[in-house]
Amino acid sequence: MKRKAAAPRKGRRLAMKTVILAGGKGTRLAEETVTRPKPMVEIGGKPVLWHIMNIYAHHGFKDFVVACGYRGEMIVDYFRNFHLYNAEATFDLRTGAVEKHTNGSPDWRVTLVPTGLETQTGGRVRRLAGLLDGGPFMVTYGDGVGNVDVGGLIDFHRRHGKLATMTVVRPPSRFGIMKLDQDRVVKFEEKPQVHEGWINGGFMVFEPEVLSWIKDDQTILEREILSRLANEGELQAFRHHGFWQPMDNIREKHFLEGLWAEGRAPWKVWED
Repeated sequence: MKRKAAAPRKGRRLAMKTVILAGGKGTRLAEETVTRPKPMVEIGGKPVLWHIMNIYAHHGFKDFVVACGYRGEMIVDYFRNFHLYNAEATFDLRTGAVEKHTNGSPDWRVTLVPTGLETQTGGRVRRLAGLLDGGPFMVTYGDGVGNVDVGGLIDFHRRHGKLATMTVVRPPSRFGIMKLDQDRVVKFEEKPQVHEGWINGGFMVFEPEVLSWIKDDQTILEREILSRLANEGELQAFRHHGFWQPMDNIREKHFLEGLWAEGRAPWKVWED
């Protein structure tokens, strides 16, 4: 039986936790992920996970729960030593003393949870249920960046009163697109977004009731939970018309690296 639609939520934005799914093996990016988890693959010398967290933090959401899996110990090591990786420091090798000269640490709270090597996306979320404070929460993937208006996403979710919201995006082309005048190239656009169809771009919001729909570790969020939500009229789409790009393969990693190196990374919505 379908749930009666809730009334739109009013008032101030709730302080929500952000779940980042960071446990997959990233086999399509094997050049990088043979030695580290995909969220630790770097863009501009920083893990893509750091970039994703900065997007959320820019909009005021700074409480993260990271679902770790494959080589999760590297994510733990990164945050355990975050101050040293992101600050100038002097090491006295005789005494072992460490003197930090600058504090490059943001005001984030990061909870890291081992959720198993073979656990599926829904199962990973289910394992985090006790850490989500019983309220609505956000979920995204640890390998995609975009200039998504997270605040606008939350407001949209609160207005429609359904159980879930998914940010939908136009898929970027896997190849550059050329405009020709006979045999002459008159325009070339590297990785434009196509203008037909919408796909799941991550940056999702869920009401806590959705957790009870996740059966076990083998539940796939996309195939079972999102599909059921859609079938029952409980899934709304937040259309994002701006930049969005996953990092599924080495070509896409190099593309994002190039944007960052040239100082024109559209997902960098935060100030240094």
